Amino acid sequence: MTAQRILLIVLDGIGDRPHPALGGATPLSAARTPVLDRLAREGVTGIMDTIAPGIRPGSDTSHLALLGYPPEGCYTGRGPLEAEGNGVRMRPGMVGFRANYATLDPDGLVVDRRAGRIHGTEPLSKAIEEGVDLSSFGVTFRFVSGVGHRAALALDGEGLGDGVGSNDPKHEGVPPTPFEPATDRAEDAKTAAVLNELVRQARPILFDHPLNRERLAQGLPPANEVLLRGAGRMGDFQPFAERYGLTGAVVAAATLITGIGKVVGLETVRVEGATGSIDSNLEGKVRAVTDALETHGFVLLNIKGADESGHDGRAEQKRDFIERIDGALASFLDLPGTVIAVCADHSTPCSVMDHSADPVPVLIRGEGVRPDRVDRFDEFRCAEGGLHRIRGRDLLPTLLDLIGKAHKYGA
Repeated sequence: MTAQRILLIVLDGIGDRPHPALGGATPLSAARTPVLDRLAREGVTGIMDTIAPGIRPGSDTSHLALLGYPPEGCYTGRGPLEAEGNGVRMRPGMVGFRANYATLDPDGLVVDRRAGRIHGTEPLSKAIEEGVDLSSFGVTFRFVSGVGHRAALALDGEGLGDGVGSNDPKHEGVPPTPFEPATDRAEDAKTAAVLNELVRQARPILFDHPLNRERLAQGLPPANEVLLRGAGRMGDFQPFAERYGLTGAVVAAATLITGIGKVVGLETVRVEGATGSIDSNLEGKVRAVTDALETHGFVLLNIKGADESGHDGRAEQKRDFIERIDGALASFLDLPGTVIAVCADHSTPCSVMDHSADPVPVLIRGEGVRPDRVDRFDEFRCAEGGLHRIRGRDLLPTLLDLIGKAHKYGA
């Protein structure tokens, strides 16, 4: 009997490198993962370059590839996707940016690019939207909070470009950099001027905001600066249902992932307590996936917390969160009529504290799969699996074939 549905589980940033704190193991290989190991034992495994060998994937480009949208043909930048995920309806031609709330010291130096991983920044974003005036440029804008310290900016107006740099210095102890056009086009020069003015006007608003005064009183870093990057112009994406003949849904806390889902027509399923961090409501997300599979032929589940631990260089924390993920996935072992794929979107080694080009482990389990001899889901054992080494864009066609949705090539 052929399965009818696909569940794609993306364990964000779960791939890693051997770490001395774990005796030379990776967080994944050091973790106790009986559920993932059973899925590997009952399925076929391999390793995957979500973009291509040697390419360090972003979460945006890798998820597009995993959904069968090769990023070199449709990716213009992360900003529009973040804005969509934050609830901004991005029309073609609008320019979007991803944003961080950050902390500047009295000398104007960045001392924390994430403002202490602040949460609950909605009052700050509302104050920026209400207090910043860009009408002299003929530009309107939305500035909307995302999860934690993240936010998104969307610009709308004539003569705007997306060829601009960032004010994020990427390091602490230095001031934000002024926005500069990356080309000699007038529209990029205008956009750089708009961004410099927005940040200039936002600073006193944030400095005087009651939320930041309260954080200072509590000894917490204030969110008194906005760092913007990932400029992109919104494009057109063929709807997922039209492309593959399946209705789809996405369960994710990260606004980037829900934004990608929205632009390709996947329904966003909200889960209370889903934070995108290690305190996320994993059990609620699993229940939401089970419900979504009752009415959709494809569901994407993204679990992000391991990625944050990788960025923070906390190998033991990453290992422990992977064990928590494994326990939460147990109910998926008995899903009827469903092909399950588990992978990462990229590696985030704790020793690097950023994304790397290391391939990620991948497994597929379900009706019609030809199991290999691998009985453990980690970077080392999956490299011995029957899928061998594939690209991210190869995964969805393989899953579609297993549910009888692949088209014949040739006569």
